[in-house]
Amino acid sequence: MQPDTDNHIEITDLTLSYGDFLIQQNLNFNIRRGEVFVVMGGSGCGKTTVLRSIIGLKSPSKGQIRIDGNSIWDVDDEKRNELKRNMGVLFQQGALWSSMTLAENIALALQMYTDIPDKDIREICSLKLALVGLAGFEGFYPNEISGGMRKRAGLARAMALDPDILCFDEPSAGLDPISSKLLDDLILELRDSLGTTVIVVTHELASIFAIADNSVFLDPNTKTQLATGNPKTLRDECDNFEVRNFLARGEARE
Repeated sequence: MQPDTDNHIEITDLTLSYGDFLIQQNLNFNIRRGEVFVVMGGSGCGKTTVLRSIIGLKSPSKGQIRIDGNSIWDVDDEKRNELKRNMGVLFQQGALWSSMTLAENIALALQMYTDIPDKDIREICSLKLALVGLAGFEGFYPNEISGGMRKRAGLARAMALDPDILCFDEPSAGLDPISSKLLDDLILELRDSLGTTVIVVTHELASIFAIADNSVFLDPNTKTQLATGNPKTLRDECDNFEVRNFLARGEARE
């Protein structure tokens, strides 16, 4: 199958389950190259499971996930690992190794998957930290910096191999509003400067309206998607009450 050159990731008839427990079914959406795409919905709807399937950690019960036309779950392990190395992931808690400095955390993937000399790796680590506003923090350990700084350090590590796709699992979790907004601004800055495709799992309205170009809304009751599109457009024009109600709750910065 020839890929749509505008679509970086294509989700077709995707169904996810754990044994007999259905998570989501019949998901169909595309993520365009260079956009910020939000997977949204209330708690327990399966947002993180969908992300895990996209990044190659959870095999689907049915359906296809294609990245640049390659079906990630129909290729051999070598090709799947190649596709996975082109994706950087910022997990909810940052998932940094506490016994390693920030520079050592970033260097790990470079040491494992490249033949770059140590001197150049040190320079790359400093560059990645500078990109996320942490220049000069190479020698710090994760427990010596704030939660917001740990998230940014995790992002620097996710960027270590210069991936085309960056994935964020609830990036605002545990952050105060100011730190959350700074992270949102950083996501947009990286997308604009590097042309990276960004996938964000979140239920936070402030972040959704601040960063999303496109989105899919997952429903925990019907266990499928109820809508796709720009969140502001869905809030104002979607004919589904559940989607409008989710997006219209409370105050959100725009």
